[in-house]
Amino acid sequence: MTSPYEHLFVRKMQNCIDDLVNEGAAAGVVEPDNVGPALALMRSEQVPESKIHLTYTWINECETPVQWVKEHEHDYDEVLIWHGNDPDDVDDLGAEIYLDIEGVRHTITTSGSVYLPAGIRHCPLGFTRVDRPFRFSALSLNTNYASDEHEPVR
Repeated sequence: MTSPYEHLFVRKMQNCIDDLVNEGAAAGVVEPDNVGPALALMRSEQVPESKIHLTYTWINECETPVQWVKEHEHDYDEVLIWHGNDPDDVDDLGAEIYLDIEGVRHTITTSGSVYLPAGIRHCPLGFTRVDRPFRFSALSLNTNYASDEHEPVR
């Protein structure tokens, strides 16, 4: 018997770089070499009932600074999430990230997240260094990703 809830699962993450209008290739620039494929964990394209857009990607090593995402804002709330891959020290990101919020630079070296209320200008986002791969996710509290710089891709 098939579950009546099977349609709510994402069992194969699809590439979603075209959704992410401010990141790398979707923004018309070359995606940084150390950024893996953008994969959709949850979005309305795969699960029509979904009220969120959640992406997942691996960030790989880099020895020199890399800028990834340009400055923008959303008309919805967003949570950015980054976490290292050391099960013995979950706080150790193994990298140094920079993120500007309303022009104020923040340096990140531990696993964690940031809540960005609607209307807050944020980014650039980039990597000062990445010593070992870590995971990065962006949770948009909206059915589709969009920003003041670009219209949503449907």
